[in-house]
Amino acid sequence: MEVITHTLPGLLEFRPRIFGDPRGAFYETFSARTMEGLGLPRHHWVQDNQSISKAGTLRGLHFQRPPHSQAKLVRVAQGRALDVVVDLRHRSPTFGQHAKIELTAALGNVFYVPEGFAHGFVALEDDTLFLYKCSDYYAPTAEGGLRWNDPALGIEWGVAEALISPKDAILPTLAELENPF
Repeated sequence: MEVITHTLPGLLEFRPRIFGDPRGAFYETFSARTMEGLGLPRHHWVQDNQSISKAGTLRGLHFQRPPHSQAKLVRVAQGRALDVVVDLRHRSPTFGQHAKIELTAALGNVFYVPEGFAHGFVALEDDTLFLYKCSDYYAPTAEGGLRWNDPALGIEWGVAEALISPKDAILPTLAELENPF
């Protein structure tokens, strides 16, 4: 498995070796041994989520407040998505900066997002199947988020018009956020 580091500390992309033959393909999507070998915390992954989205659907930017903050492993099993994270860790030299990565079913890449980041994605194809592995359970009282189009973040989502939920439309900007990290 190839491991790619990103500009914001703690973010990692895993690109699996895909073994294909006339029957189809096989690849490993997760290995605790690989993650531990990189010095990542040993997470007890407790919840898997999935969403199916049509092209242009934007979900995010979301996070869970401590004590229910979540590390995530995210990937696309069908279609393509632009995945975006924002560093909310106050003591981080990259606080308020974002990183983005295209996740595709064809590549099979997996993105590791540690606690302390807001996370979101936009589906780039119809019927994009997005999978999340989470290190803590969803807790409605710990739910938080950032406005996806906050000008201070300067995120280029790559879609002309995003389809967003009413809940995501009223999330605070970074300047308005009561940051728990």
